[in-house]
Amino acid sequence: MHSFRKAVEAGDAAAIEALLADNVVFTSPVAFKPYPGKAITAAIIRGVLRVFEDFHYVREITDSNGLDHALVFEAKIDGKQLTGCDFIHVDADGKIDDLMVMIRPLSGANALAAAMSAQFARIQQEATEQIQREAAGA
Repeated sequence: MHSFRKAVEAGDAAAIEALLADNVVFTSPVAFKPYPGKAITAAIIRGVLRVFEDFHYVREITDSNGLDHALVFEAKIDGKQLTGCDFIHVDADGKIDDLMVMIRPLSGANALAAAMSAQFARIQQEATEQIQREAAGA
């Protein structure tokens, strides 16, 4: 999943979105319910790119079939250091169809929750606009 890692580390939202399957499901470390769909997942990732500071991956683990990946990262939010992991599954076409993020410690997860809560109206608007553009183009 080196292409995802490279795109995230570069802050390249368009490249990240290109790696997502249309039916991707994003499971947040701070929300109870998963978010299905490319538009909302891409918008959430853009929001995360806006709030993380000093983001970098420290480890990449891939299973033997190459479909499941774990990318361990470190970042700061509002000065709070956190460690997290992106758990990624890719489909037969190599697109990300499942992305689950875990964060520790609790103070880091709480800082992320607060920062993303402040972003969420914008995230929802971006996702809605993308869905409308895609529907108009269909």
